[in-house]
Amino acid sequence: MITRRDFTKLASIGAGSLFVSSGEKSQEKRTQNRGAADIDNERPGSATNVEWAAYGGDTRNTKYSPASQIDASNASKLKVVWRWSSPDNDILKQHADLHLNLFEGTPVIHRGALYVATGFHIVASLDAQNGQTRWIYDPGIYRRGIPQRTGFMHRGVAVWAAGDGRILFASGDEYLTALDAASGKPIPTFGRQGQVDLLEALRRPGQRFQIGVDSPPVIVRDKVIVGSFVQDGWLSKEATPGDVLAYDVRTGKLSWTFHVVPEAGEEGVGTWLLDSWKYSGAANIWTVMSADEELGYVYLPTSTPTNDHYGGHRPGDNLFAESIVCVEASTGRRVWHFQTTHHGLWDYDLPAAPVLADVTVQDQRRKVLAQVSKQAFVYVLDRETGKPIWPIEERAVPRSAVPEERSSPTQPFPSLPPAFDRQGLVLGDLIDFTPELRNDAERIVKQYDFGVLYTPPSERGTILMPGVLGGASWAGAALDPESGWLYIPSITQPSVVRLRAPEPGTSNMNYRASERFPLMGPDGLPITKPTYGRVTAIDLNTGEVKWIVPHGSGPRDHAKLKSLSLPALGWPSRGFVLVTKTLLFAVQEPAVSTHFSNATNTFEFTATTREPHLRIFNKRTGDLLHEATLPANAGGAPITYNVGPQQYIVVPVGGGGVASELVALALHDGESEHEP
Repeated sequence: MITRRDFTKLASIGAGSLFVSSGEKSQEKRTQNRGAADIDNERPGSATNVEWAAYGGDTRNTKYSPASQIDASNASKLKVVWRWSSPDNDILKQHADLHLNLFEGTPVIHRGALYVATGFHIVASLDAQNGQTRWIYDPGIYRRGIPQRTGFMHRGVAVWAAGDGRILFASGDEYLTALDAASGKPIPTFGRQGQVDLLEALRRPGQRFQIGVDSPPVIVRDKVIVGSFVQDGWLSKEATPGDVLAYDVRTGKLSWTFHVVPEAGEEGVGTWLLDSWKYSGAANIWTVMSADEELGYVYLPTSTPTNDHYGGHRPGDNLFAESIVCVEASTGRRVWHFQTTHHGLWDYDLPAAPVLADVTVQDQRRKVLAQVSKQAFVYVLDRETGKPIWPIEERAVPRSAVPEERSSPTQPFPSLPPAFDRQGLVLGDLIDFTPELRNDAERIVKQYDFGVLYTPPSERGTILMPGVLGGASWAGAALDPESGWLYIPSITQPSVVRLRAPEPGTSNMNYRASERFPLMGPDGLPITKPTYGRVTAIDLNTGEVKWIVPHGSGPRDHAKLKSLSLPALGWPSRGFVLVTKTLLFAVQEPAVSTHFSNATNTFEFTATTREPHLRIFNKRTGDLLHEATLPANAGGAPITYNVGPQQYIVVPVGGGGVASELVALALHDGESEHEP
């Protein structure tokens, strides 16, 4: 495990230099059996027609493209060439009572067309060259209800390129829909007139919109595999288990179900003591999944069981919650699992799709899985067996003092790679640009309990570091398959969680999170030293950190800091990365304020545009090469593709009160842009 001193050295935390770089070191032989031509051939299309076939570029979720037209010599010539306005914008004008969260929809591209899901769970198809709308499919769920907790947002669709070509889309009202890729019409031979009701396959199903889907399914070996969000409002110990469902991609017939909370006689049921498996729920997969088509395996990153911060009603380690679970795509049979958090109390869901890589470790070619986490670890496992590539040790952690809570005495700590963001909090971590700021920060944190990673929530209130947003987030990471380097965006933003016994008659839980909020420092500044948002490059061949760079200028122009002439500090806003044969691209969310609406039981986001750039980095050194200006900050991940000789980069921007758009950039000498 990385020590606090090691992390300080790696991140150069403080008012001085804020990044480290490996420089241009000699390139080692990483690609013995995997040359650039092999990587290109794995992509659909040809050298002049490079697609983005799945949410993460491919089912391995590498967020990599062999596209190479845009490189260091011409990146400064990137211009916006078209903008597409989401139909959500018109709906908001007609329905003033609706609220749209960030536009998180990342498109996929198939045969020259883009397919995207909007915040109102509308699917649209666009011409990939000019952004002209081809068709729109509107299921109209905003007329029937609001997805609880998540509100209106959606991350994307999946494309099945085989056969007739179809778009698979799961929505917030818990339906899986198959659309014809050419026309956008539901395929009548799939399920019931193009739809499958996912609620019918769940155990102890709750009400529609309390359970739904806002991430794309994964398609492998003619199976479409779907996760879900489960409304976990922290008021009841009972909840719907977020079981994983697989359907035949042609017919919509249910193929198998994986029980994330096991039943009697199943593997793992003994980790739910006092028969708590009978009523506990969630442990769902709300994020994106990965798959290895060659092995026929699907990798499931699961979340925290009910309740996020109090586990007194579910004693035990609680498999398969907060675990990476490998299952056979054809049968759903569990192959292996690795639990990253035992008896979770921190909302440390596995937030992102595992990244699948082929690397060389100690002169041996290995098929690995790299799972980034909210707690700022990368768990690197053999994806065939689940065994750690480098030792992962069970280490003692603080125990909970909350009555009837039986927290786990140990948690798993990877020895490599080192943590990529700050873990735990001590007074030496606090902001110290001036003595006044340091003193104010100390007064703030001394109101709460705090300490090392996995310090449990308390009645006084505990500072979680990383906070409930991470560390890493659903933005995940990107992989350069030629070098084996992993690029991880992360943020430093602590959270406070305070437990309280509920008022009589309001809950059947002994304790619940009465407060949960991001902890700010004096005068609205962050509470810790920088950096606050970063991108970290890790070599998966060795587990070494190669460089760390700040993402964004950060609050250096704040009135309390302006006179200090500070370098870039990074913004504590979620970032998204994309890697190509030539470059690393990164975008960042806006400044976001969050309000919980009791009327709708949802979180509502309000965005403030801040440094809306597409940043372009040298992927070997981390040097910032160029910043291309966008009309607004990104809400989701960017993609890149070639149609003919032209390479495009498309970014979803807006939401939260800002117009939702897809923005396309390309090499362009003119000043005009096309707005479909």
